[in-house]
Amino acid sequence: MKKAIHPAFQESVFACACGNEIQTRSTKPEYKLEICSGCHPFFTGKQKLIDSAGRVERFMKKYGDMPISTGKKPAKAGKKADVAEKAARTKKQQDSSKIKASK
Repeated sequence: MKKAIHPAFQESVFACACGNEIQTRSTKPEYKLEICSGCHPFFTGKQKLIDSAGRVERFMKKYGDMPISTGKKPAKAGKKADVAEKAARTKKQQDSSKIKASK
């Protein structure tokens, strides 16, 4: 390593907003942290869910009762149902044409 081009490696203190201080070594003598492992919810197990301005309730009110789309088309009726439907239509048309012809 070249001399006089690297920063000095010295004792340093990491100070958290909760008051926790961690002694270690770094290039700067002091660091100020907002959150550390002593107060972070992941490490402490005391997780808080914050709902700002009722966003969850507003979402559930707007979309809560809507059916969920799976992206699939609805299943078609069987061929027997299609044949029966066509037969009913043709019979209805024949009946209406007989009524017109008799008048």
